[in-house]
Amino acid sequence: MSLFESNPLAAAEAFDLSSPLAERMRPRSLDEFVGQQHILGPGKPLRLQIERDQLSSMILWGPPGVGKTSLARLIARLTHCDFVPFSAVTSGIKEVKAIMAEAEHIRRLGRRTILFIDEIHRFNKSQQDAFLPYVERGDVILIGATTENPSFEVISALLSRCKVYTLRSLSTDEIIILLRRALQDVERGLGGTHLAITGEQLEQIAIYSNGDARSAYTALELAANAAANGQLSAETLEDVLQRKMLLYDKAGEEHFNLISALHKSVRSSDADAALYWLARMLEAGEDRLYIARRLVRMAIEDIGLADPRALEQAIAAMQAVHFLGIPEGDQALAQIALYLALAPKSDAAYKALLTAQQAARTALAEPVPLHLRNAPTRLMKELGYSKGYQHAHDFADAITAMECLPPSLAGTRFYHPTDRGIEKRIAERLRSMGPRPAPESDPK
Repeated sequence: MSLFESNPLAAAEAFDLSSPLAERMRPRSLDEFVGQQHILGPGKPLRLQIERDQLSSMILWGPPGVGKTSLARLIARLTHCDFVPFSAVTSGIKEVKAIMAEAEHIRRLGRRTILFIDEIHRFNKSQQDAFLPYVERGDVILIGATTENPSFEVISALLSRCKVYTLRSLSTDEIIILLRRALQDVERGLGGTHLAITGEQLEQIAIYSNGDARSAYTALELAANAAANGQLSAETLEDVLQRKMLLYDKAGEEHFNLISALHKSVRSSDADAALYWLARMLEAGEDRLYIARRLVRMAIEDIGLADPRALEQAIAAMQAVHFLGIPEGDQALAQIALYLALAPKSDAAYKALLTAQQAARTALAEPVPLHLRNAPTRLMKELGYSKGYQHAHDFADAITAMECLPPSLAGTRFYHPTDRGIEKRIAERLRSMGPRPAPESDPK
């Protein structure tokens, strides 16, 4: 039996009413596709490829539930290609070779094949290598979907033959559009249920989904099934979402108010307040990785070199959240929030970069001094490249008197450490090193 959907148009329009709502509501046209306007808006690169039927292999990279599979199916439908869905979880080399052989055969018959590989990052190197000759010959148009950075998860040979498109999490408003469409669609959606649901309840489902349309559709379908006589109560929705509906206004202001409160509590070394605001965000269904990213930022911006381990701990917490998920990962967020709140504070490194950037924007962009340039060729050596360079490891304490800034900035100090935490020791070391000497002219 062939694995090919030889008529993708019919396959896309046919659906089983017993299928999950997310499956039934897949878009049937580009106009129905919500979100990703940075690549699918009028005149954008991917839309032009589809409209001109000039497809090339691609990788769709983005978080779960943003439309990677739907977009691949839609591309096949609009370009009248055979569509082969292929899972990296359940398939191996044997299946790859069988599909490639059939794709090669139908290409000779004048038909094109889109091979859609879900979770392509789960394929090992040898499995990915198996696709290469077929992609190079044009036997298949490869569309890979991944939630992981393709630079690390897809072999370079395959990646070089694919265009990477980054898909973004859907906004709350975009999720609400999808939910309203499902409620109004009698044929595929929940239009026949006449579910009475408020705008605020739709917003709560959208916030809960964290930009994941599949999660939002699932929650809406569960709510519709649980509603008594078509009336969805606040208690029923809380039971469906398994969390209390806390204040998160539609404009998103409360979302930013809460993260601001968390950030400023950490900066103020108030561990209890930091825990409280973190708990508020967790209970409201905030994206855990969003919180983790903000905590990483706090470690850099407000602690810096006063405790260099703060950044290490924040990155470790972010990885733990990604690895463990909910609810176990929440404890990692609590732990790092406490660590950062109790750590010594310094924004000296943060300010140092801002000052250096200002200098880079306003000062004369002088050429790199000759003594700092490498001299890999004879001509460059004759021109004075590398002449006068002092190799630090040849000097006591690996400290030289050589100036490394351009002449107009010689002796400038951008970084001024505080006397808190590790930075106190850093400040002492800088003082022991003494000021930089006045610069000498570049050797001729």
